[in-house]
Amino acid sequence: MGFASTYLEERALFPQKIEEAPDRETGIIVVVPAYNEPGITTLLDSLAKCGEPECKVEVIIVINAPDEATRESLENNTITFDNIGSWKKNNTNCFFRLFVFMIGQPSISGWGVGLARKTGMDEAIRRFNNINKPDGVILNLDADCIVEKNYFLAVYNEFLKKSNRTACSIYFEHPLSGTSYPGNILNYIALYELHLRYYFQGLAYSGFPYVFHTVGSAIGVKALPYIKAGGMNRRKAGEDFYFIQKLVPAGGYFNLSSTTVYPSPRASGRVPFGTGASIAKLSADKSSTFLTYNILAFKELKTFFELTGVFFESRHRVLYDKFSMIPPGLRLFLDEKEWIEKMMEVKNNTSGILSFEKRFFGWFNMFRIVKYLNFIHKNFFEKRPVNVAAAELLDVLGMTFESNEPLDLLLFYRSLERATSL
Repeated sequence: MGFASTYLEERALFPQKIEEAPDRETGIIVVVPAYNEPGITTLLDSLAKCGEPECKVEVIIVINAPDEATRESLENNTITFDNIGSWKKNNTNCFFRLFVFMIGQPSISGWGVGLARKTGMDEAIRRFNNINKPDGVILNLDADCIVEKNYFLAVYNEFLKKSNRTACSIYFEHPLSGTSYPGNILNYIALYELHLRYYFQGLAYSGFPYVFHTVGSAIGVKALPYIKAGGMNRRKAGEDFYFIQKLVPAGGYFNLSSTTVYPSPRASGRVPFGTGASIAKLSADKSSTFLTYNILAFKELKTFFELTGVFFESRHRVLYDKFSMIPPGLRLFLDEKEWIEKMMEVKNNTSGILSFEKRFFGWFNMFRIVKYLNFIHKNFFEKRPVNVAAAELLDVLGMTFESNEPLDLLLFYRSLERATSL
């Protein structure tokens, strides 16, 4: 019995897909879901140009199709498979082993990115189980990404070699120039990425302790923590967000900022939200404005989180008075009786402020923050143009920045994020 045998028996949806035994020195496996991606060899070229780490590397591509796939998409899946085969024949000296299998419509319904990631990640678990490598790293990429040349070296040195690190979000940047995409798409992706980075810095400003991007093509996890989290979910959208929320509470999650993943900025209708859907909506609206969260919401969260010590010290009867200290938007979001009951539950199961805060943020976690933000912008605050909100946050942080242009702000936010992650 290997470390993952029970998981594979109970949770894996498919039997073993790759017959070739893994090299015993395999330490990194990249999983790539691919649907309608005949241009996937651009990703393979990018990976092949990377520096080789001190462990063996594998790449597993899962070609899949949803129930509603068009004939053209299915034909493109076949082309994708053939293109990968041709690439493999022409790159026999490549340092990583490449595997691909087609799966989807004939087997299980509900195919989407979550199920495709799960299928590939479970196969990676099976291979690490065969060589008893519970600390083996599984990386997620998308078929339309490229990566920085030190991608594998950074993962090896900053993740695989460090036993206290269990999972990570890898730094990413969307392309902002060049001829690969129309100028309007590049403008839209600048707005959307600025929104992501403003949200990241807004959470950090609020004092929330677990601030990570949830970009599916820039996630890594070690094999044993993957199993303990119950594996990847089957969601057709948001699978990355939900998966990360299961990993973070266990500890050891970090931001890996010494390399970069470059996701595609292309529009997509495959999922109802996320990068592709946002770009598609901006394109359809021909809009130069992207609305994001009001900075007042992050100020409310900051005040609320700063009260955790007060909540810890308060007795049951006093908590009723302390509820009035909570900012008005949050009071509107929270049910007073349920909040008091939750605070008492947390207090009764903790012996000190640190354990109280851990349980508190286990309750008011990223799920609850997103629910609060969605609620409050329907009932209390108005959303703001992302460049306006981003400039306002910099002012609150005491940073002087003269430009109000989205691209300028994005480049500054990128540098801010890289600097604070070092």
